[in-house]
Amino acid sequence: MSNSLKIAIIGDYNFTYNSHQATNLSIDHSSRFLEIEISYYWIKINEAAQMKAQTFEQYDGIWIAPGPFRNIFFLNGVIDALLHLKLPVLLTGEAYKSLVEVIINKNQLNSNGEKLISDNLIEGQQFERLMIIPHSKEFIRIYDNHNTLELTSSRYSLYPQLIEQLENEIIDIEAYNQFEEPEVISIKNHPFFLACGYCPQISSTRDIAHPLIYTFIKACRAFSNNIIDEINIEEVD
Repeated sequence: MSNSLKIAIIGDYNFTYNSHQATNLSIDHSSRFLEIEISYYWIKINEAAQMKAQTFEQYDGIWIAPGPFRNIFFLNGVIDALLHLKLPVLLTGEAYKSLVEVIINKNQLNSNGEKLISDNLIEGQQFERLMIIPHSKEFIRIYDNHNTLELTSSRYSLYPQLIEQLENEIIDIEAYNQFEEPEVISIKNHPFFLACGYCPQISSTRDIAHPLIYTFIKACRAFSNNIIDEINIEEVD
């Protein structure tokens, strides 16, 4: 069984962004915690948009990092491509909205052209505190011994009629925030495709690796070792 992983981080890396630096560090924290060797590679959005499925499949997992993104159209194309693969995928930050937009378009959920997602409700690039309220039993377990206060620079409101359509057949809501909005969602019938609007990597530390990040890494390890039954969120915690 392999004990070395390759993770692709898709995003327009900028060393001045705290969330980008924190993404790298949180993988290092999980690597030490789980005693797994992890190699990770940043891939620009425009480069990822040109990649074929077999290229993505060279990795054990894909992390779409927080923005800002230079080209949302390319990002949406990357997300659409990843939805067709069985690779473990984690999205954090602004990409949460892009995933919802891709789902809306793929399933033709907005034939009337209505606005179904708010603009970012956080102004500027500052971070705000967010209370995570786990909803699924799997997420309750993930946060069982971890502080539910997180940091975010993006928060979106999904309109009620959209939430109802999504939850019926397409997504599961893993957690809400204190505003009673879905904050973490996963794709039904996918081994591990998780999106959260906040940035769990920021609260990860060398002493306390973030449980959501190392749950993702565990899913990547299970995928690498072809242990499909262990990829689901409830199995890898």
